[in-house]
Amino acid sequence: MRAARLIRMALLVQSSPGLTADALARELDVSRRTVIRDVQALQEAGVPVRSERGRAGGYHLAPGHRTRLTTLHPTEAETLYLSGLPTALRDLGLSDAADTARLKLSATLLPSVRAAAESSVRRFHLDAPAWFREPSAPELLPELARAVWSDRTVELAYARPGRDGAPPRTVTRLLEPYGLVLKAGVWYVVGRVPDERTPGRDSDWRTYRVDRVTALSPAPGDGEPFVRDPSFDLAAHWRAHAAGFARALLRTTVTVRLTGTGLRRLPAVADPAGVAAALASASATAPDAAGRVTLDLSMESEEVAFGQLTGLGADVEVLAPAGLRARFREHARALAAVYGAEPDGQR
Repeated sequence: MRAARLIRMALLVQSSPGLTADALARELDVSRRTVIRDVQALQEAGVPVRSERGRAGGYHLAPGHRTRLTTLHPTEAETLYLSGLPTALRDLGLSDAADTARLKLSATLLPSVRAAAESSVRRFHLDAPAWFREPSAPELLPELARAVWSDRTVELAYARPGRDGAPPRTVTRLLEPYGLVLKAGVWYVVGRVPDERTPGRDSDWRTYRVDRVTALSPAPGDGEPFVRDPSFDLAAHWRAHAAGFARALLRTTVTVRLTGTGLRRLPAVADPAGVAAALASASATAPDAAGRVTLDLSMESEEVAFGQLTGLGADVEVLAPAGLRARFREHARALAAVYGAEPDGQR
């Protein structure tokens, strides 16, 4: 375990000169003291790692020195060949570049390692889009990807969805595009609006669905690349954004009484995180004499609650809000009218 960490540390120092002990500790998921001990171990093994002070300080290798630790293990090669989603690369316009890179990498591998890497492609295929959705790349995605790569501010027109059935409204924004995220077959761009840039404020960051971007052009001005915030972590930002977005959607509380079967099936029709929170809350009751449990369930809206909970049939009873219970009552009457007699011609 330590040997693998030492190799990774040497490669990190080689590829990113100037990393501090704290930065290496974060990358390697160890303490600062462990980093210092590992640097000493590398020095004793003949790797000329040195520490420099000042603004351009951190850990460096001696000038001209390069490690010879880049030979891939078969498992590493297998993982590397699986690291890209074929559909994502195609959407970004990078399929040809990825194919060429794999050919170049394959040519440098030992025959045994090359065979291991190629076998992984035959055994695993990653398909990101959800079922029953025809995957289609947004027309402006490749152009937006080029702006992300080159750190170029763009001006985009965005069709913002209307509320309560209102038509979409187009807005124009200047955006520093920091990254692209593929979620369940849908592309999102994460960026910052230059005029609102204030370090430490979450509201500065914006997330837009790429398929709602209707126009894209370079931002007016000198066309110089924007300066990226070095502390920005796209993966961490997306995790926080996705969690906050999911919580914000759950704005309606629905009180339900469920049979044992309904309780088991509930996470399949409603938000699993919302179900878990409802079960853990003080409002959740113990099973009654008939084995039914009462919960206060957070849901997106009464409309969404109706669509989701009807899938549980008689295993759920909506107690509140009153309007939703009345809607279920009417739904039950309509079903009884339909199924109360045999179909025509079969009586």
